[in-house]
Amino acid sequence: MSQRLNISSGSPFEDVFGYCRAVKTGNLLEISGTVAIIDTEKVTADDLYAQTYNIIERIAVVLEEAGSSLNDVVRTRIFTTDISQNLEIARAHAHFFRDIKPTTGIYEISALIAPQYKVEIEFTAWVG
Repeated sequence: MSQRLNISSGSPFEDVFGYCRAVKTGNLLEISGTVAIIDTEKVTADDLYAQTYNIIERIAVVLEEAGSSLNDVVRTRIFTTDISQNLEIARAHAHFFRDIKPTTGIYEISALIAPQYKVEIEFTAWVG
């Protein structure tokens, strides 16, 4: 049986909701839905390109911690509250994944955990 490794982000929401940032079992790595860090300067509530870029940059660190990389991502699931901005989201996604080409889906939803978040992404990657 594969050993399970839970990877925490340190967020207090992990205990509130009963989840962790990522779970690695065998060669599979699943990363929870991640939103941007809104700093109101580089990443703002109305800039979906910056939010997407910030999310992927941060997840690259999680992937490395798990022994993986962006090159090993096989699937992304993108949720947005504004599908009309899909080309801005796609531009940031393509910046990282243009040559890797994981499978993906983009879905409009009514809301995320707080109104300043307009994009949330889940990742699946292969380790090893």
